[in-house]
Amino acid sequence: MTNLQLFAACVAIWSTTWIAITFQLGTVPAEMSVFYRFALASLLLFGWCLARKLPLRFTAKEHAWMALFGIGSLGVSYVFVYYAEQYVVSGLVAVGYSAAPLLSMLGLRLFFGTPITRRVAVASVMGILGIVLVFLPEVRETTSSVGVAFTAAAVLIACLGNLVAQRNQQAKIPLWQGMAWGMLYGSLSALVMGLAGGKSFSFEATPAYIGSLLYLSVLGSILAFGAFLTLLQRLGAARAGYVGVAVPIVALFVSAAFEGFRFHALTFAGIAVSVAGNVLMLRTRRA
Repeated sequence: MTNLQLFAACVAIWSTTWIAITFQLGTVPAEMSVFYRFALASLLLFGWCLARKLPLRFTAKEHAWMALFGIGSLGVSYVFVYYAEQYVVSGLVAVGYSAAPLLSMLGLRLFFGTPITRRVAVASVMGILGIVLVFLPEVRETTSSVGVAFTAAAVLIACLGNLVAQRNQQAKIPLWQGMAWGMLYGSLSALVMGLAGGKSFSFEATPAYIGSLLYLSVLGSILAFGAFLTLLQRLGAARAGYVGVAVPIVALFVSAAFEGFRFHALTFAGIAVSVAGNVLMLRTRRA
């Protein structure tokens, strides 16, 4: 695939996974849906690793760090995403997640000593301000404020998981094996949350639920990630990072088409400010 095709695949898949999650809501508890999603993705990744004869044995310490990654970036954070989408449209949750790279940079500065220039600081403020503007009309409604709170919790937990991923990368934990184990631990954390909350161990055998589960597991959790990794290898982190600029914008238009999301003046202003902040951030990294 060409770079343009890989870029289009990442944006098309990741901007629609948020709407796919809405087909998971209803009969099956959110915790169980997250468990099914990442358990299936983990099983497929383990099969991939075995087929390529990749080593799957790690020390207890390495398993502990892979578990922290899976619980933060995948399990618990996505349970809160499913909670959030019960109150706000999926496109807004996608916009909220666009703050994760900015917050992760602050975490890298705090825990790893990564320097932050004045331009990076300005870009971070612009990105977060843009997200606030997009969410502001929703915050004014009582029910939506609950969804905003769940979105914020999901983003913060995911950022902590990203910091663990950074640490695992520095510790030379192999990517695909780390993802396989991380998804397994993430799925188990969602299962524990569900059982602890007294949720039923149920499954909805309908075309909509099964189809969305396969889409989220295979395309959203494995194929799109593989395409993005290829872009990273070919273009570097800076240029590949523009995927994160395009995804929330496309997700809002998908939400408008399928969920009736209405654009406000603040929505357009927030998108403009957030995209400008992300572009400034990426250009700074590239420099």
